[in-house]
Amino acid sequence: MRLSRGLAPLLVAVALITGLPCEAVPHARVEGRQQEKPEPFGSTCYTRVTGSRVTAYCHNPYVATDRVRLHIECDQWWDLDSDGSPVEAGPAQTVLLTGRCWKEVRSVWVSHQKRTP
Repeated sequence: MRLSRGLAPLLVAVALITGLPCEAVPHARVEGRQQEKPEPFGSTCYTRVTGSRVTAYCHNPYVATDRVRLHIECDQWWDLDSDGSPVEAGPAQTVLLTGRCWKEVRSVWVSHQKRTP
């Protein structure tokens, strides 16, 4: 079997390129600043609902101060939902957050905000 004159050099070039080690093939370099790893942040919070009362304990194991807020959504349409005031949880500090509905509690969550100096 005879290859055409135009196809033979192309096959030789492909064979040479695929046979080279990866380091020999030039690659584009991307120069830039390395991204800094974000500092760990955020308290670990545990919530408990007992009837219409809500209790949350938040412990901050990190250096940055975490401002935590307790949010309560009540089940009844006439019962007011509440967003608690922010409480600062400093390094290695545990804070207590409380709140309540008049009747049943539908959902509870804690929001976190990094304190800016």
